[in-house]
Amino acid sequence: MSFKTDALFRDDSYLREAEAVVVGVNDRGGIILDRSVFYATSGGQPGDTGTFERADGNRIAIAATVTGETKNEIIHVPAPDQPVPEVGEKLKLAIDWERRHLLMRMHTACHLLSVVCPFPITGAAVAVDDSRVDFDMPDASIGKEDVTEKLMELVRADHPVFTRWITDEEFAANPGLVKSKNVRPPSGTGRIRLVGIGEDGSVDSQPCGGTHVARTIEVGEIHIGKIEKKGRENRRFRLRFGPMPAA
Repeated sequence: MSFKTDALFRDDSYLREAEAVVVGVNDRGGIILDRSVFYATSGGQPGDTGTFERADGNRIAIAATVTGETKNEIIHVPAPDQPVPEVGEKLKLAIDWERRHLLMRMHTACHLLSVVCPFPITGAAVAVDDSRVDFDMPDASIGKEDVTEKLMELVRADHPVFTRWITDEEFAANPGLVKSKNVRPPSGTGRIRLVGIGEDGSVDSQPCGGTHVARTIEVGEIHIGKIEKKGRENRRFRLRFGPMPAA
């Protein structure tokens, strides 16, 4: 039996806390709630960590968040040796905001990188300190300094970042929205979540279920740490926070 968790982060990435009710605990101790601010691992972005506070003030440390039988079922994985709550119990949820905000900044930077490098994406992984985006691009002459400069131009332009929903029919009529070469967002639910950058998505618009900052300026200083060749036409760009180190 699968459950459906109301994913509060999909409409507001800045929610840090919420109250929820336990609706299930699986055979591995994973906790399922009726609603959650915890993002579950998906699309290259790792799941949230944080704590649940019980009515008596004791806390349950959450070490990971993943999806269950469906993308709508969010499972919160406790750290080792944590107490297990009862079904029906009310909890106060709190994500590790510092970690989440770093992931939001980095995920937004990955979207900006796909604008600077308009090539099919073959893979991506978001992390708090060293993320990567892989592109199917034959030209190896592009330099990390040039890409960093263009990235920072987009960051400093302070473009708005927003989400909106479109229908499956609208999505099917706009195949260019998909930047991934091999992976397509799930359809059939009636709607697709888009992340837009710039007024009316003038800078970028693509399907994404992750969390992002509200404006590009919030990304902060970022640079390309390395460009790696991964196959004949595959290039891996590594994103890191901070200014580019002096040569």
